[in-house]
Amino acid sequence: MKITAQQVNELRKLTGAGMMDCKKALVETEGDMEKAIDVLRKKGQKVAAKRADRDADEGVVLAKVNDDGTFAAAVMINCETDFVAKNSDFIAYAQTILDLAVANKAKDADTLKAMNLNGRTVDESITDQTGVIGEKIQMGRYEIVEAASAFAYIHPGNRIATIAGLNKAGDFNAVGKDVVMQIAAMAPIALNQESIPQDVIDREIEVGKDQARQEGKPEAMLEKIAVGKLNKFFKENTLLNQAFIKDTKITVSQYLKNTDNELTVVDFKRLMLGS
Repeated sequence: MKITAQQVNELRKLTGAGMMDCKKALVETEGDMEKAIDVLRKKGQKVAAKRADRDADEGVVLAKVNDDGTFAAAVMINCETDFVAKNSDFIAYAQTILDLAVANKAKDADTLKAMNLNGRTVDESITDQTGVIGEKIQMGRYEIVEAASAFAYIHPGNRIATIAGLNKAGDFNAVGKDVVMQIAAMAPIALNQESIPQDVIDREIEVGKDQARQEGKPEAMLEKIAVGKLNKFFKENTLLNQAFIKDTKITVSQYLKNTDNELTVVDFKRLMLGS
């Protein structure tokens, strides 16, 4: 039976589902509109459309490294309630997405969403879960790190996960673990001061000058004071310049060099629910 564009459009208006999903449902039901709606409901399409305007601020954040230790990925799968986020089936489902991503070294979220998961794309599968669970489900973030040595950490509760890469291969497991835990605990915004965008630096300078001005400092001193505040900002917010959490007398960079003089972090990502 030939399915017309008019039928597909009508079903799309009724359900809010995608054009291809509507066409497939109509083909499957030989053009029966009511049965096609049921097909879409079972697959979660209609539920997803109805819940599209809901906030999905809860969820899980997971991270994993591949077998050869050179690729790490972290994924955030969101839902609406903490009750669902703590459900073992939901966590296991998020883990299957991450496992797929790591096994295939998915480069970005769009690539991952297009991958096959049990006969459906990941994107379609997430929509299906909306129908199964009855809450809005979505992929909030997906990040990767590729390096000579990659590491991952999931903070208890699955609300924060971090990944990081070192520039050298070798027996750096203890160091790598310390680095990803540092990132989780201290939330750096950049690797070093060179990697902070200039607009952020300019804003910090202006904030520092304004604070000094409000404190009654002389106008001629404002720039110097602001630069001092900026250096403090770098120390607190860039990973390599942060005080190492296990020994605050040294920086993370110094800790790495104490292990190997050439060792450094080349990249990191930090995912946290609500951020």
